[in-house]
Amino acid sequence: MKITVLDAKTLGEDLSLEPLKELGECVIYNETKPEEIAERINDTDVVIINKIKLNETNLRYAKNLKLICLAATGYDNVDTVYCREHGIAVCNVVGYSSHSVAQLTATLVLALSTNLTSYTEFVEKGKYKESGVANRLTPVYHELFGKTWGIIGYGNIGKEVGGIAKALGCNVIYTRKTPDENTVDIDILCKEADIITIHTPLNAETKHLINEKRISLMKNDVIIVNVARGLVTDEEAVANAIKEGRVGGFATDVYSVEPFGENHPFNDILNHPNVLLTPHMAWGAYEARKRCLDEIIENIKAFYNGDIRCRVDLLE
Repeated sequence: MKITVLDAKTLGEDLSLEPLKELGECVIYNETKPEEIAERINDTDVVIINKIKLNETNLRYAKNLKLICLAATGYDNVDTVYCREHGIAVCNVVGYSSHSVAQLTATLVLALSTNLTSYTEFVEKGKYKESGVANRLTPVYHELFGKTWGIIGYGNIGKEVGGIAKALGCNVIYTRKTPDENTVDIDILCKEADIITIHTPLNAETKHLINEKRISLMKNDVIIVNVARGLVTDEEAVANAIKEGRVGGFATDVYSVEPFGENHPFNDILNHPNVLLTPHMAWGAYEARKRCLDEIIENIKAFYNGDIRCRVDLLE
């Protein structure tokens, strides 16, 4: 069995991939450019990717490919229809990063709700010392206790975030793919929530789920945090709302293009006091990455044992 890892660098230089070599021949590339993909997968049996895009343009050269393993839960970067039609199995990893993503979600909400960067900057730039006053209470911040925390996507991560929100004294409302008695309509959530955190996968139904129309329903001091996929939000609409003062705070760890370039709308809000932008790191606590690797190994073993495990190519 030949295993090829195409973008090992995204898994972190501190994570050893040596366990993969116990399964067979293993070729590891730290990075792979789009034009290099076809050549690097043309004779491999298993390919492991994180952010690399695999579709007909490169997969048609992979004559021996039997299994694609994603070091991720989301699989929108793989053409699963093509894979299903050509007998290529695709496995993702579920639940490995729930603690990590929930932790960053809470961190971003707490930082925005307390205007943390403004206060630390006040001290770091020497303004606190110059003020001669023992304390500073502007910009004004409010307690989260009693606020309504809206969760878009109440899966593994959403539920964990909900637990944190309840521990902070928030009233939790949520949307989910399979409604239950506590599910609310997304427009109602947008109207009622003081905090909105996004944890839904990207698909045709969720692309630009948060758009100008839904932003217009929200409270002017709403805090929005996106740790799902960049295209779940209309990024231009979000940037405009921030510049116009129609959003109280915004944080995101994900973008439509990663890393985003000079023409991206978020360049206009980079230094905005109530904006926090992080480099797609929510999933990546060391413990989460280790769990991810362990699950990839189990997916490979299961596939070669004839078992069905985490097979997203079999989903309609």
